Amino acid sequence: MIRIVLADDHPVVRTGLRAMLSGDPDLDVIGEAATPDDVVALASDLIPDVVLMDLQFGTDQTGADATRRIRALHHPPAVLVLTNYDTDSDILGAVEAGASGYLLKDAPLEELIAAIRAAAAGETALAPAIAGRLLARMRSPQPNLSARETEVLRLVANGATNNDIAARLHISDATVKSHLVHIYTKLGVSSRTAAVASARDSGLLW
Repeated sequence: MIRIVLADDHPVVRTGLRAMLSGDPDLDVIGEAATPDDVVALASDLIPDVVLMDLQFGTDQTGADATRRIRALHHPPAVLVLTNYDTDSDILGAVEAGASGYLLKDAPLEELIAAIRAAAAGETALAPAIAGRLLARMRSPQPNLSARETEVLRLVANGATNNDIAARLHISDATVKSHLVHIYTKLGVSSRTAAVASARDSGLLW
């Protein structure tokens, strides 16, 4: 029996995943978490085999942050990222944090179950398209934005002001400015417009 904890801030997503996975007698969803702190606590207390982890929770902490903390536990479960976010920086950030696999939420159920089994067995489980992009990225290094920096830049690309971004992400204006400084430095640019253009050219934003 593979014991699973679901981590996603959307209750309907967790309910849907639980329902889909319940059809397999070898899978047992033993817990659900809506925040990074909660999933780290559950991973420590319940000692599951696999954590299904979203990347964005609408908080300062991301799924990659939670993954890093979980993998540092005394008995760390495998972490399988299941998300809508597929930029190169999201993928690389999750893998660097210790994720065993990376799937998108539109993956077929059979692919998800196979990835869960692989992660539980200590194997890497990357969707074929994700694996190809990750290999290409590693062969041709590009600026690496964190998941939060990518989120900030995505909002900038959508026309959000610093105040808008701070309100949306529940962070301070100063934190937004700090993220932008890091983004500009990594991309070698000096303006919001140039940062968005550079990120799109590099495949960091779609």
